[in-house]
Amino acid sequence: MKLTVDDVKYVANLARLKFGAEEEGRFVSDMEDIIGFADMLGEVDTEGVDPTFHAINLQNVLREDVVTNLYDREALLQNAPGKMNGCFEVPKVVE
Repeated sequence: MKLTVDDVKYVANLARLKFGAEEEGRFVSDMEDIIGFADMLGEVDTEGVDPTFHAINLQNVLREDVVTNLYDREALLQNAPGKMNGCFEVPKVVE
């Protein structure tokens, strides 16, 4: 794919970067190399290859989400600075 300095300026604007004229010319070449490499990856034959999410086989290490303890509401609120109707009471912040 042939890129222009305008393409580099457009991408730099999206990334909120500023380059000098010399740097813009260098980045045209660098971006063409990167896009060329990505195009080469598209040519790889992946027929029959299972899709993976990780390079190594990982198992889920999270525990089951199971309710284990039910706490007494009064015990939870015993140190609250203010409580009303079984809930924390907080100062009003919106008029």
